[in-house]
Formats: sequence, structure tokens, C-alpha cells
Amino acid sequence: MDDALVLARDAGLAGDIPIGAVVLDPGGQIIGRGKNEREASGDPTAHAEVLALREAAAQRGEWRLAGCSLVVTVEPCTMCAGAAVLARVDQVVFGAWEPKTGACGSLRDVVRDTRSNHRCEVIAGLREAEAAALMAGFFGERRD
Repeated sequence: MDDALVLARDAGLAGDIPIGAVVLDPGGQIIGRGKNEREASGDPTAHAEVLALREAAAQRGEWRLAGCSLVVTVEPCTMCAGAAVLARVDQVVFGAWEPKTGACGSLRDVVRDTRSNHRCEVIAGLREAEAAALMAGFFGERRD
């Protein structure tokens, strides 16, 4: 989560929503990194999780990320949760809950939907206060 928080801070400083993500291989090594880059790239799909999953798949040379964990500062949205399921990651670990868009238990629960052919274990609340503070600070500055 340390690396994901650093990436989140970098995204916020660049004007994007401060969310960072890493993908860990089964041995715990980082094989993918991502930070929100929607504003920087003009790409609506350039979420931290998607970018980290893309990098991890390229690193492994395959799209199936079985045995891997997606670690992200904020609960993934529907698109990112769906990408985690489609990539077959074993775990989604996140810091802060996102009640407006979260799809790992808040608004929806895409990653644990029993109708899907793959489900992910969810570990929530890791370094939650730090991740939530980044989000609150970012949006607080824009609302003042």
C-alpha cells in the first residue's frame, strides 16, 4: 500500500483524483503500477487500477493474473472492479471506502457476485485514514 499511496499523491499533484494502485505477484513483488491519469491523458478509462492491471499483464505476458493481488488506495469503481474480475486477480485490497461509486461492497459488489465465473477476495480498510485524507484534501481544495 505504501507504493499505491505514493502514486495517489502523484496523481493528485498532477490534477487527477488521487488514486494509486499496484498489482502484486504471488510472491508479493510489484509487477504493475498505476495512478489516475484521466485528466493528463484525456482517456476516461485511465484509472489507476486499469493502468496497473495493463502493466502487470504486459509484465507477465498474459492477461490472466491468477494468484495476483490488486492493491488500491480507494475502493474500485464498477469498471475497475470488472477489470479485476476479468483479469482473474485473487484479491482486491483497498484503503478507503467509496460510497458513491465503489463496486467492492459499497454501491455494488461486482468482485464477489456469485453469478460471475470468477470472484475476488476483498480486504478493505488497509491504511484507510491515509487514503481517505488524500481524497478529502483533493476535493476540499476544489470546493473551497
